[in-house]
Amino acid sequence: MTERPMIPDEEYAFYAHPENQVPQGPPRRRTTRLSAAIPVRFPPELVEEIRRRATEDDRSVSSWIRRAVEHELQRPA
Repeated sequence: MTERPMIPDEEYAFYAHPENQVPQGPPRRRTTRLSAAIPVRFPPELVEEIRRRATEDDRSVSSWIRRAVEHELQRPA
């Protein structure tokens, strides 16, 4: 049986202990570099929804948007 993912409060408590801050295994790097930034503007209410969802997924806004675009590109046009 697999363990459930920790919620952010549990992660904070776990990593508050120095013995849980030791890196495990070799470092992982991006396999490809990101290209140049593409400026995109959103209405304020959409920005708030994006921020809310990114926080719920424990991701940065940029990472959340990249994942949403990748998901959209996988479906048929």
